[in-house]
Amino acid sequence: MRDRDRRSGTRAQTTPLVALIALFAVCTGISLYAAGLDSMLPTETDNELADPTLDRVHDAVSTGGVVDPVALLRASRVAPDGYRVAVAVRTARGRWTNGRRPPSDGRPGVDRATRPVSVAAGGGEVIWGRLTVWVWR
Repeated sequence: MRDRDRRSGTRAQTTPLVALIALFAVCTGISLYAAGLDSMLPTETDNELADPTLDRVHDAVSTGGVVDPVALLRASRVAPDGYRVAVAVRTARGRWTNGRRPPSDGRPGVDRATRPVSVAAGGGEVIWGRLTVWVWR
């Protein structure tokens, strides 16, 4: 019996604290995986084209992060295939537009996005404004 008692004393056992820490790590990993998977799945079936189009328009009409109202002519080059695009820059000093007049925002199929931007006001002055993009078929 002594040999048997001696051998059982050499077996590794886990303390409850270590087991709880391991369980916490596994649960945290599964939670992070589920949250990441949820953010990867599409939540809406409609195409939302205004946000990516707004990013492309901003890149096309700005230099160093400052929007040049004269460069709005380049905005039509970044329109999604088969869609119409209208672009507007509005500041306290005025409004510049390019593209066709968009249908009202309430009409189905019109996607709109806007963001604050720096606008070149002439003479090297930069003022705040808003860049707005409408996308529709």
